Amino acid sequence: MAPRTATAALVTCAALLAATGCSSSFGDDKETKQDTGAKQHLKVLIATSGDAETKAVKEAAAAYEKQSGNKVTVEAAKDMNQQLAQSFAGHRPPDVFYVNSDQFANYAKGGSLYPYGDKIKDADDFAEPLRTSFTYDGKLVCLPKDTSTLALAINTDLWKKAGLTEKDYPTSWDELRKVAGKLTGNGVTGLVTSDEYQRLGVFMKQAGGWITDAKQTKMTADSAKNAEGLGFVRSLLRSGSMKYAKQVDTSWGGEALGKGKAAMTIEGNWLTGGMKLDYPKVDYKVVPLPAGPAGKATLAFSNCWGVAAESAHRSAAVDLVKYLSSGERQLKFADGFGVMPSRTSALADYAKQAPEAKAWVDANAYAQGPVTVAGFDKVLSQFNTELQSLRTTDPQKILADLQRNGEQSLAKGD
Repeated sequence: MAPRTATAALVTCAALLAATGCSSSFGDDKETKQDTGAKQHLKVLIATSGDAETKAVKEAAAAYEKQSGNKVTVEAAKDMNQQLAQSFAGHRPPDVFYVNSDQFANYAKGGSLYPYGDKIKDADDFAEPLRTSFTYDGKLVCLPKDTSTLALAINTDLWKKAGLTEKDYPTSWDELRKVAGKLTGNGVTGLVTSDEYQRLGVFMKQAGGWITDAKQTKMTADSAKNAEGLGFVRSLLRSGSMKYAKQVDTSWGGEALGKGKAAMTIEGNWLTGGMKLDYPKVDYKVVPLPAGPAGKATLAFSNCWGVAAESAHRSAAVDLVKYLSSGERQLKFADGFGVMPSRTSALADYAKQAPEAKAWVDANAYAQGPVTVAGFDKVLSQFNTELQSLRTTDPQKILADLQRNGEQSLAKGD
């Protein structure tokens, strides 16, 4: 499911481990007996972004049934993290399921995931940053099912009313500041986005910083570069030319853009489906995010196709994943509900089919993936809480807290 906003408090396997033990091997070292029958029944659990995604996955499952002879039941989760954690704890997990990158390490460390990456002959066709997000202890555990990046979406009607043209699309922080100011007024805010690191983190990267080092073993949050990035955001917030979505009575940037409360927003390619469904008459243009002092930067998000370690149908489950992650099927998913293919070969085809998504596609070349350390989601949740008060708080204090909390988490090896 594309992350419109981050959930502040997630029910994770790691959180329930002490109480219930949700590792697949908890209290039982026996290997799950595998079904070797010709026809097997596979259960798939997905966290859907809406009816279009559910429909597309069910259609793919039906096509696989005809090809393989296996039966596939697809269920859309009401609370993905909670349902997965409970199924792992009860030793009755679905065979195949979505795993979000920020929860992946929790499940991998708990032993709940079957690492099938070595069974995928063409795994190199999946973008390296995405593979890294789903690698644990040096092993590719599960295949990234799609990819999403952030770009700048512009309400073209409001843009024109402000006397701006295509030549004014911002390519630097200074230009972004100028157009945001010019677009603000008469009930419109120049730039509106979510109050979380999954959006504001782009400015940290554009300034040359990030939360951890590349290996995710050392905290790098408390730096002058990160302070510069968040300081720029704070200056926009203080000027009134930037606001958080909830400050304009909306739940996310796409709603603010669609309702005309925002002239610009920072969002991912899931925006396409949201605008088409809720605001089909609103014209908008998607352009690359402006470069910062250190150059271009954006963030990348993904899910993977997880296979349960305790599944009695692991071989058939991996076969289903191979089908669902094929280039042909990924392109159908892209057309069905707006996600971008995680295969580089399919992404190239998608770029030709969807020229309006060029900014999102091109951003894959320089996108930063999320922090995927077990237990670190609690650190990031606290970071998001503090970012809500960025307008009135010294960025260095927020970053110092993040540094301290992160170092404690890494030291504990959560």
